[in-house]
Amino acid sequence: MHPYFDLFLTFARVGVCTFGGGYAMLPLLQREIVERHGWATEDELMDYYAIGQCTPGVIAVNTATFIGSKQAGIAGAVAATAGIIFPSIVIIITIAACIQQFAHLAIVQHAFAGIRIAVCALVLQSVWKMAKKGVTDLPTALILLITFAAVAFFGASPVVMVLFAAAGGILIGLFRRPRT
Repeated sequence: MHPYFDLFLTFARVGVCTFGGGYAMLPLLQREIVERHGWATEDELMDYYAIGQCTPGVIAVNTATFIGSKQAGIAGAVAATAGIIFPSIVIIITIAACIQQFAHLAIVQHAFAGIRIAVCALVLQSVWKMAKKGVTDLPTALILLITFAAVAFFGASPVVMVLFAAAGGILIGLFRRPRT
């Protein structure tokens, strides 16, 4: 299969199954990108995902763009990006055409409530997996707890906290570096 078409189809599969945004797609990306295709290691995927969170735009699109670029340059980035957004465009157009006719139905409201719960479970699973991989010792656990508390309980800006965490990671690295 042509690499651009393969990138498009792979990310279209991820895109069609990604309800709940970028956080919910992490398990799908891990299976498709790391396990199935071997286009990135788990660490690389986490790095792309982290960069995708820090850059303007949608996390899913940014991550797809990074992986597509790594695999096949600019054309690969375009193919992967097109693949990740294509299912959303089709689904949104379809829903927009029908939602007003069916939104009042109890079965539709219950379906959306169920989808929200499933998305929450997917996000929690992704968070758990990322935390297990990223929290390796007491300093990284402290960064996690401080960042979570600041954002969840005190309304701190996620951007500021990402910068705080990056600075913390740099400091940890400097103190761990073997001194010569």
